[in-house]
Amino acid sequence: MKHNQAKASVYQLKVTLDGIEPPIWRRLLVPSNITLDQFHGVIQVAMGWTNSHLHQFIVGKKYYGMLNNDEMDDELETIDERLYTLAQIATHKGALVVYQYDFGDNWEHLIIVEEILPAEKKSQPRCLDGARACPPEDVGSTCGYEDFLKAIKNPKHKEHKAMLDWAGGKFDPEALSVEAVNRTLKELQKAGSLEELWPCEEEELI
Repeated sequence: MKHNQAKASVYQLKVTLDGIEPPIWRRLLVPSNITLDQFHGVIQVAMGWTNSHLHQFIVGKKYYGMLNNDEMDDELETIDERLYTLAQIATHKGALVVYQYDFGDNWEHLIIVEEILPAEKKSQPRCLDGARACPPEDVGSTCGYEDFLKAIKNPKHKEHKAMLDWAGGKFDPEALSVEAVNRTLKELQKAGSLEELWPCEEEELI
């Protein structure tokens, strides 16, 4: 993951998955000159997603995302996310950016710029804090996730075994290792892109 050579300020961000209580959130430090496609990779790692679906950033009435994909709505006039940095779409403390992931389940992440900090000698994305595990992919948005949690928490629930099997045998909604997130963020830095870290054919994204 390469950034512009000029020293960039550092953004302290709070990323919260909208519509879930208690909240699922992460506090991140990210170079202000990170491009949006690279920032997408940071969010995927930090939250715990697997880059299995399409995504876009929304600021006001502007949409930044992946181009040349049939799933993107031409009427939205999507802007190429590779051409813009975080600082260009979130220009000040308190700025709000919405990151939408999986247009079927429609997970919306509210990203708030908490602080704009001085440049660091070696600036790379890292996670400072957070709470709770990311929902499983394809669980069916917020309502589906609520139903999933009810099923796995109640051994007498008719879907208990099926849901646990679907989730791989276990799922702890409270689990979060900041250390593990930061290890993977370092791996992402070395790999250079999310696609190199987690190879995935573009046509697989839905």
